[in-house]
Amino acid sequence: MPDFWNDSVSAQRVMKNVSSLRSEVDGWNAIKQQAHDLAELAKLDDESLRAELEAEIQKLERELQKRSFAAMLSGPFDHDDAILAIHAGAGGTDSQDWAEMLERMYLRWCESRGFTAEILDTTPGEEAGIKSVTISVSGQFAFGYLRSEKGVHRLVRLSPFDAAHRRHTSFALVEVLPQVTMDEADVEINPGDVKIDVFRSSGAGGQNVQKNATAVRLTHIPTGIVVTCQNERSQTQNREFAMRILRARLVELKHAEKEEERAVLRGEYTKAEWGSQIRSYVLHPYQMVKDHRTDFQVGNTQSVLDGDLDAFMEDHLKNTAGGKK
Repeated sequence: MPDFWNDSVSAQRVMKNVSSLRSEVDGWNAIKQQAHDLAELAKLDDESLRAELEAEIQKLERELQKRSFAAMLSGPFDHDDAILAIHAGAGGTDSQDWAEMLERMYLRWCESRGFTAEILDTTPGEEAGIKSVTISVSGQFAFGYLRSEKGVHRLVRLSPFDAAHRRHTSFALVEVLPQVTMDEADVEINPGDVKIDVFRSSGAGGQNVQKNATAVRLTHIPTGIVVTCQNERSQTQNREFAMRILRARLVELKHAEKEEERAVLRGEYTKAEWGSQIRSYVLHPYQMVKDHRTDFQVGNTQSVLDGDLDAFMEDHLKNTAGGKK
């Protein structure tokens, strides 16, 4: 195709897909070669190699499980980066603290996966925690992994903010959006439909307070969607990230409308209500984390809150038609 590079946007998209497929094939070939090498070593029947062989086999099994999990990620945006947003629900300081606990949990999960997480916008709580946070997550299949986390998360614990130390229930909403490129978005944003405001970034005081108006607020007039970004140093960077978030929200809105239409036609549509939690984290009177969609549960709550989420993600994918949305 001599005119392949004439359309640079299309060419870059094709090359990105080729690179992703090449990486996938190379990974499976590496597993195949490693399995062959281990089988050859096992044939030697050398007792001195047993411990090393067992360790390598366990390592290979973990990698195989990881890649088999990734093979279920076949949704339209599963290969994309993600935008993760966490919003504290009703419950005052407890819910704001819970939102910050979730922020830590997902940042730890990103770290364990080798993903890059960048906080784009944060609204701190009045006394503790956060009211909301928006995080950009970059990595292979980031959206595919994280989309199972979308929904209301419920925490039950003895409140550290209650003088009587009573048990409290807190809620936080987790949003997960595909961070699609402009050519993949399938949505058009008319510049005339976007109101742009700039303001000074909020900070903790002292040197953290911005002296210049670098924070950006975008309002998409047709839909009423409002996006803010204030964690970058320059107004240009904030505007770029805010547009990226706006594009992701419009893509999600369009997809949700299509799904709602399909559900209505099938006679299956039910409105999603706040409080219909997808997962509960119980710290008192017992220890348990349970996903209410699949009934999968574990007793080690601290491990989950430290970012050990793969088992929940995998179980959800297995229970949603091969991982497709």
